[in-house]
Amino acid sequence: MATWITRFEPPANLSVDPVRVAVKDAIDVAGAVTTAGSVAVRGSAAPALADAACLAGVRAAGAYVVGKTNLTELCTSPVGDNEAFGTPVNPVAPDRIPGGSSSGSAVAVATGEVDVAFGTDTGGSVRIPAACCAVVGLKTTWGRVPTGGVWPLAPSLDVVGPIARDVTGVVAGMRLLEPGFAAAGTPARRVGRLRIPGLDPAVEDAVDAALDAAGLVVRDVRLTRWESSFEAYATIVLGELWRAHHRLLDADGLGVFVNEGLRAGSRVGGAALSEAMVYRRDWQSEVSALLGEVELLALPTLVAPPPPLTDFVGFPLTDLTAPFSLAGVPALAMPVPTPGAVVPPSLQLVGPLHGEELLCATGLLVEAALGQAMPGAVAIG
Repeated sequence: MATWITRFEPPANLSVDPVRVAVKDAIDVAGAVTTAGSVAVRGSAAPALADAACLAGVRAAGAYVVGKTNLTELCTSPVGDNEAFGTPVNPVAPDRIPGGSSSGSAVAVATGEVDVAFGTDTGGSVRIPAACCAVVGLKTTWGRVPTGGVWPLAPSLDVVGPIARDVTGVVAGMRLLEPGFAAAGTPARRVGRLRIPGLDPAVEDAVDAALDAAGLVVRDVRLTRWESSFEAYATIVLGELWRAHHRLLDADGLGVFVNEGLRAGSRVGGAALSEAMVYRRDWQSEVSALLGEVELLALPTLVAPPPPLTDFVGFPLTDLTAPFSLAGVPALAMPVPTPGAVVPPSLQLVGPLHGEELLCATGLLVEAALGQAMPGAVAIG
């Protein structure tokens, strides 16, 4: 039961074959308490008076919200573990982490309990669990999907995005978030390949093979500010975590990891936060300039296969995802079938601002080339 925090009964007027949707328990659903995966929050929270703004399309489409999924406490950890509510079991590799913070959402999709799940992504929290559970996740452009009624981690970076078994399901999920959404008519052809030192060679090879199979024109590219982007990202996350949730410091039931994060955030002064925001603008400009030379960027989602549940400390889960959260651009994580892999490597495609349509079209091309598109895909609208 660790996948779910709350389950809902189907409504009386449910259609014969409804789209089944899971909602991360950081997103308000009317009548349910939003716990943000925290006992400390649950103890004082009242049921939400209304759905989060991003769920308007879900209701209009008559989809069935199956329940609210588990997550790491306050959306803070990319591991996917939760001491209080239990850790969702990775169905692909039960001894490995499920990835977080949207762990329950990815697991609900991977086990077939739902067709589409919604998560939040601040530094990789949709893409990392998608990669760990061998499903597809889309981090949307910052500001594209409304976040009213969504638990904030770092409002300057937080987004809502869909997770599904394949890219067609992600397109369906985007249509629920943004009615009328459709993949672009033409996929990208010119892709910039980012090569980051220290990655597992087998993961790199799988990504290269996928791009080659899809017939994409690939050239190596680089981002000069890549290494230094992490400091600005961490400053913003910790500083905004403190500003949003300082009242929870030392609260009864709050986990050690979150409490330490709040203490670290308390030391981020206004000047440091402002400096990080200036850096963020420069970084966004560099990423956007590179995406003016090529249509998309490509790299793995994780530096290596997901680590064991018993040995994840120090594994750099956000190394390849956080820089694009800082840039605000959309990114698609999708599995690459690889014989003998415990968990299939995950390809990350990164697009320009508001380039979700192009990302999805290109993801569909890659899936078709790999022969991995799922039968019985969800159709909405």
